[in-house]
Amino acid sequence: MRSAIVDRALDPAGLAAAVSAPDCGAVLLFVGAVRETNDGREVSGIEYTAYRPMAERELADIVREAEARFAGARVAAEHRVGALAVGEASVAIAVGHGHRGAAYDASRYVIEEVKRRLPVWKRERYADGTREWVHAGTGAASALPGAR
Repeated sequence: MRSAIVDRALDPAGLAAAVSAPDCGAVLLFVGAVRETNDGREVSGIEYTAYRPMAERELADIVREAEARFAGARVAAEHRVGALAVGEASVAIAVGHGHRGAAYDASRYVIEEVKRRLPVWKRERYADGTREWVHAGTGAASALPGAR
């Protein structure tokens, strides 16, 4: 099991290698990247922040849960923090399993739980110079005071 909150570029190939084994008929890699628009607004980048000890524990728990839920799955996941530009990877999840269906299911489980539970917050930077905190999993801008 491998999981980490990192402040460097992600290494998806390294994660895939970490879950590969001779009994794996499937090695699945999911990479989430900063996209150029959100809710009709042009995005110039995102700032991810986290309370690292808590985020690392939660990500490790999610990975362990996926391995337990999808017997035989090998799972590795990393989430990046810091300032990211459009196109840069923010999360990478690799799953190795004997069968593709279970690999897809485990990967979906991990990303959905990351979006729901991981204490990583994102603040989008827009092309017009404004910034807003965005709710995890929904993409909706926050109405928090001082969010811009």
